Amino acid sequence: MLAVEEERLVAHLREVCLALPEATEKISHGSPSWFVRKMFASYVGRHHGSEYYAIWVAAPVGVQEEMVDAEPDRFFVPPYVGHRGWLGLRLDVEPGGPDWDEVRAVVTDAYRVIAPKRLVALVD
Repeated sequence: MLAVEEERLVAHLREVCLALPEATEKISHGSPSWFVRKMFASYVGRHHGSEYYAIWVAAPVGVQEEMVDAEPDRFFVPPYVGHRGWLGLRLDVEPGGPDWDEVRAVVTDAYRVIAPKRLVALVD
């Protein structure tokens, strides 16, 4: 069962992710994850003893390195999927919670990487 803090984070993530065309949610590897045919984002709360809450997202080519280099306290290379260019974003760094406009932008970019072109066109 998720703690209240996590429940709020997941509820916000769910709202952001499911607003995208044909996005669905299911549990993958024990975490709420969002799909458009394939996974584009996954909530990761204190994964394998990690001290923070995060989301892992598919990222456009080059974005992972750019973001991790620019803001290593917030962005990171996630285990398991980082070698494929996925990006991790900590959700518990900012006082008062994450910048939901930024989260929405990161999630939307992830969606664009995975979604079929006809669905991306609906977002753009």
